[in-house]
Amino acid sequence: MGFIESKESTESTDDGVDLIRLADRPGTSGHSVSVRVLGRSQPGVLFGHDFLECEIVVVAESLRATYAVTLLPEDLEDWEDTLATLESRRFATWLTSGRTPSLRFKPDGHERMSVTVHDGPTSGATVTIPLFSLPPSWTADQHTLLAQARDTYPREVAEPSPGTYVWHQDAPA
Repeated sequence: MGFIESKESTESTDDGVDLIRLADRPGTSGHSVSVRVLGRSQPGVLFGHDFLECEIVVVAESLRATYAVTLLPEDLEDWEDTLATLESRRFATWLTSGRTPSLRFKPDGHERMSVTVHDGPTSGATVTIPLFSLPPSWTADQHTLLAQARDTYPREVAEPSPGTYVWHQDAPA
């Protein structure tokens, strides 16, 4: 469920790893959009073990919006595809299934982008944040974050047939 609060409120201190971190360079607007992986949804349970509990965090001036989201393994694959689109400076969307908030990325030049988070499933709220001064390495940085998230939370469950789940070490070769 999403909520909007004052930026002055306590920042999240949850351990986790950033999957996405888009932020203006220091000394500029201070705007940012991030997706932070907080942990596994149901650790040790075959069906939900590889689902990741995350939060989308949007920060701009006196606004901080946080949206809870559960990512499936295929969502990480979709993010990798979305990054490829963004590298060519084209408009892209991510998380479009309707089960979670969605993100739209609209590049506007080499260092500018607007990011829209639409929480259709829960609050119906839409927040668009302009990022005015992304670092030149922003796409490479996102690939690094994706790799770190995958290293921290590797897929450990296989689905050898529809609806059948096994731990990777128990999967038939």
